[in-house]
Amino acid sequence: MGRKIGAFARLMRIDRPVGTLLLLWPTLAALWIAAQGVPPLGILAAFVVGTFLARSAGCVINDIADREVDGRVERTRTRPLAQGEISVNEALALLAILAGLCLAVVLTLNTQARYLALAGAAVAAVYPFLKRWTHWPQAALGVAFSWGIPMAFAAVTGSAGSIAWLLFAASLLWIVAYDTLYAMVDRNDDLVIGVKSTAILFGNADRAVVGALQLATAGLLVWVGTRAGLQHAWYLAVAVAACLFVFQQWLIRNRDRDGCFRAFGNNVWVGFVLFAGAAAEFAFGTGPR
Repeated sequence: MGRKIGAFARLMRIDRPVGTLLLLWPTLAALWIAAQGVPPLGILAAFVVGTFLARSAGCVINDIADREVDGRVERTRTRPLAQGEISVNEALALLAILAGLCLAVVLTLNTQARYLALAGAAVAAVYPFLKRWTHWPQAALGVAFSWGIPMAFAAVTGSAGSIAWLLFAASLLWIVAYDTLYAMVDRNDDLVIGVKSTAILFGNADRAVVGALQLATAGLLVWVGTRAGLQHAWYLAVAVAACLFVFQQWLIRNRDRDGCFRAFGNNVWVGFVLFAGAAAEFAFGTGPR
């Protein structure tokens, strides 16, 4: 029983919280900007719990979709479905439980946020299959992982306005950049098994394209600050994020697997810095006036 529970935990990536944090930080930043400070605690709890459940469900869907190829990729060959530790039916049962819990959380939000959640769930369900048809699965992940931003604004203010969609666009470009770094780790394996990614599409231009996406992300974040009337703390956070992007470029200078994976993981700090900047705007009275 203990082994089975451990396998389910690994299927949900409980042992690898990086993905949850990458999803959580921009969502929290959006909540703070939308609420102009600490959001209502009920909404905050719903988004924190919902982020964990949604990411876990997404991992289960992804592993069900990739169960035939994970065993042929160095980084994923020990996953529970690939190793036969969990059956497909057991994974589907876990997915149903997680989906039910997600629905219960979403029902605590207002109508606008509920409709957005349905659209986001559809994108998340389709994403794992796109790598077979297109070189742009990273863009679909960007939409899925950024969808908490308009949901946050809708939950707090009743609608997702222009600031929400600007922040969504910045997050989307950022995610395409960091998921390309992630795909660079698996590029050689993916070429052999026929899986598509932006890392393969960009080829030798990968570092330049990632850098351009990071630069565009920083520019959109500045625009968000301007439109939202944010001040010193936010722009300091954007500057620190830009420095982290430069550091990531240094890490991937040789395109080796370890450097690319470290650069991907470094984005947890990018997300945290941006959330900290948004929170500090209002905690220290430097926010919109």
